[in-house]
Amino acid sequence: MKFLKTDLTDAWLIDPDKRGDARGFFARTFCDQEFAGHGLETQFVQQNMSTSAERGTLRGMHMQRAPHTEVKLIRCLRGAIHDIIIDVRPDSATYRQWQGFDLSDENHRQLYVPRGFAHGFITLTDDVEVSYLVSAHYTPEAEAGIRYNDPAFAIDWPFEPSVMSDKDRAWPDFGV
Repeated sequence: MKFLKTDLTDAWLIDPDKRGDARGFFARTFCDQEFAGHGLETQFVQQNMSTSAERGTLRGMHMQRAPHTEVKLIRCLRGAIHDIIIDVRPDSATYRQWQGFDLSDENHRQLYVPRGFAHGFITLTDDVEVSYLVSAHYTPEAEAGIRYNDPAFAIDWPFEPSVMSDKDRAWPDFGV
């Protein structure tokens, strides 16, 4: 695996190290020794998935409040997404900064999202499947979010979403 630093403190893009032949290729998507060697989380307690039928489906911006914060390892298995993360850790050098990444079934990239980040994505294609590992069990009472178009962040989405849940549409402005 190739670990690529992002502009945000503690967040990483991970490219597979593909070994290919006439059959296709083989690549590891997780290795506890390599993750630990980069100071990353190695204990994941859940694997979640989502499917989205239509291009323009937005999911996010989601997070869990302390003490239930979680690390996520995001991977797009079918189709393509534009994934956005926001650093909402007040003590971080990149506090209130966001960055976007394209993840797809073609580039096989993964995104390592540290604790204390909000996360969301918009589908760039129809028929999308996303899988992600999380380091903490889902705790409904710790669920929080940021509205996708909160002016505090001015996220530059590739286009306006056409499908989203009422809950995602109603997240409050940051800090409210």
